[in-house]
Amino acid sequence: MNKLIPLLITGIALSACSIFEEEKEPPLPGERIAVLRHERSLTADASLADQPILLPAPSPNAEWPQSGGFPNHAMHHIAVRDALDRVWSVDIGTGTSDEERLSGEPVIAGGVVYAIDAEATVSAFDAKTGGRIWEVDLTPDFDDDGHISGGLAFDEGRLFATTGFAQIVALDAKSGAEIWRTPAGAPMRSAPTARGGRVFAVTVDNRLLALNAETGEQLWDHSGIPETASVLGGASPAVDRGTVIVPYSSGQLVALKVDTGRVIWEDSLTAIRRTDVISTLAHIRGRPIIDRGVVIAMSHGGQIAAIDLATGKRIWDRDIGGLESPWVAGDYVFILTNEAEVAGLSRKDGRIHWVTALPRYEDPEDLEDPIIWTGPILASDRLVIAGSNGQALAISPYSGKILGSVDMPDGVSIPPVVADGSVFFLADDAELVAYR
Repeated sequence: MNKLIPLLITGIALSACSIFEEEKEPPLPGERIAVLRHERSLTADASLADQPILLPAPSPNAEWPQSGGFPNHAMHHIAVRDALDRVWSVDIGTGTSDEERLSGEPVIAGGVVYAIDAEATVSAFDAKTGGRIWEVDLTPDFDDDGHISGGLAFDEGRLFATTGFAQIVALDAKSGAEIWRTPAGAPMRSAPTARGGRVFAVTVDNRLLALNAETGEQLWDHSGIPETASVLGGASPAVDRGTVIVPYSSGQLVALKVDTGRVIWEDSLTAIRRTDVISTLAHIRGRPIIDRGVVIAMSHGGQIAAIDLATGKRIWDRDIGGLESPWVAGDYVFILTNEAEVAGLSRKDGRIHWVTALPRYEDPEDLEDPIIWTGPILASDRLVIAGSNGQALAISPYSGKILGSVDMPDGVSIPPVVADGSVFFLADDAELVAYR
């Protein structure tokens, strides 16, 4: 606690210690009126006003091997340097367009960054310099039409990729050579999760496949409730303590035994009150988190819940919806909601410590060009969030105050990732940018 308070004060007071340094410009004349930032749908709990947020000290992570970091998606408080500078950028291939879309976040292991572009080309880059090591096109011979791919996962020297061609592919991480390729029966739009010699992947028709990581042989599968409509994209399963937590586009959250696929418990993150057509999409697109025996997950349909991993009993829930993954650190959960609000919640009971509303439109006067935000991640006392407007923001996890921003080469739809003191952004134009 004594260490955290000076760090917070120093980070706010000294611009040189900001992850994203806020440029000071002469103020324009006239009255300043906040546009949309005052329109909050959430309210902080007044009883928590005198309770300061105390986070664990930042700790380094050498790798980010899978979507969400580790297989349980619990990364806590990551350490980076106080001041970050852009050190390199590289074009990974084809970016987002009307027909194709980047969907998988980069993964980092062994000093190498792996990325998949919008046309299912996987590339490996040196994490220090950005130099390209190898690239492989995963498009099968029988189908070269544009598809939205899933993503990547690294484990035990292998790189696993899910594709829109309804195939799961294993590559040698050092050379890019193909090891095996297994049909999935349906396309995939979420990254796989690999752990303990198994690969877990979810198809768009709500089917979980468990494969042998060495051979690609299917070990077992599980089918969720079919859903005719969903939000573009998907969430990777979370794996920990012999359990895999599967998020489906129907709003189902299912706990299964890793070795057999036996169902342990099921839940549904579907809000009772639905105010419009969009809110009927109960899709769990944000990755669930397994943290110290508790599962935390949020659906687009309007619920976030903390559930006991062993029993499936709900510890708490709130009527809050979002498409992005929650972030857990210490006794707190940080979220980005459907209403473009960032909030800090108590991990113990879900009460809200603070709420910050983000800009929702690039043209706020005419309510045009909606901004889609992605994140957050927590790195050295900063919540980092990126947006489709080409900006990345640094927000205080203690108060919700916006501390600074930096311009990206293009809009960003994929959350940033952190490894070995560096923060990596993948912009929509397929430019991978490293800050260190």
